[in-house]
Amino acid sequence: MSAAEIAVGQAAVDQLLEVLDLTPTGEMAFRGMSPPVGPQRVYGGQVAGQALVAAGRTVDPERFVHSLHGYFVRPGDPVEPIEYQVENIRDGRSFSVRRSVALQHDKPIFFMSASFQRVEEGLDHQAPAPLDVPGPDEVPTMSDRLARYPERLGIWAQIPRPIDVRYVGEPGWVRPGDRPAEPHQRVWMRIDGKLPDDPLLHACALTYASDLTLLDSVLSVHGEVWGPGGVVGASLDHALWFHRPFRADEWFLYDCWSPSASGARGLASGRMVTRDGRHIASAVQEGLLRRVGA
Repeated sequence: MSAAEIAVGQAAVDQLLEVLDLTPTGEMAFRGMSPPVGPQRVYGGQVAGQALVAAGRTVDPERFVHSLHGYFVRPGDPVEPIEYQVENIRDGRSFSVRRSVALQHDKPIFFMSASFQRVEEGLDHQAPAPLDVPGPDEVPTMSDRLARYPERLGIWAQIPRPIDVRYVGEPGWVRPGDRPAEPHQRVWMRIDGKLPDDPLLHACALTYASDLTLLDSVLSVHGEVWGPGGVVGASLDHALWFHRPFRADEWFLYDCWSPSASGARGLASGRMVTRDGRHIASAVQEGLLRRVGA
């Protein structure tokens, strides 16, 4: 596929919506597919987003997801369908809890617990948003950055781009030595098109996006990069909390940092803040990180 044929903007978003639109195969069972062109293993944000779709379709639509916790246990095969089985753990007066398991070849590749809550009023506060961060229109686009590193593109030059990603600092896929050490990795993101108004779909799209750059904040602390001469890695688990209403097709700043790395594992934490300073979600992930030669 040539660069001219890569789906971007609304065309790429429509493809993402197709990926998130699971096929029911039973009362609590669904089937999902991967995009026709993608990496050698299923992208973690995809399987997490699909697992949340499956769980959310079994819950009263008046209850909104507020947290999810998942584990990646096997690499996913992008050629094979993914079967999702949902277990109803509890439906209480205020909360519903579901367990969603993704399977291929009758073996789990990912499992998730997700909790949903009816709308309630209560205490409200948040930490101040990061200061002096340039806006999304003031930093390079992904195309601008990719043009500087054609040899680092690989499969990412061929797959659709449903998310507009704009790094405030240097991304982790630059050449070794080109990335200064930074305690935070900050990235502006939005779904690069229009999404329907369904809040569950926006939560699933945000879940999809949340796995894109989070683990890279571990490398940022050391000025390290992905790939030859740097580090290879994989997500081990992923947790996400939704705090306030949002639209995933509007800009948010993904402010990520790493409190610890040891034992070939790194811990990354991130918060998502809208342009007007509302803290909409928080994420935590641990990943496997191993050095590779040039």
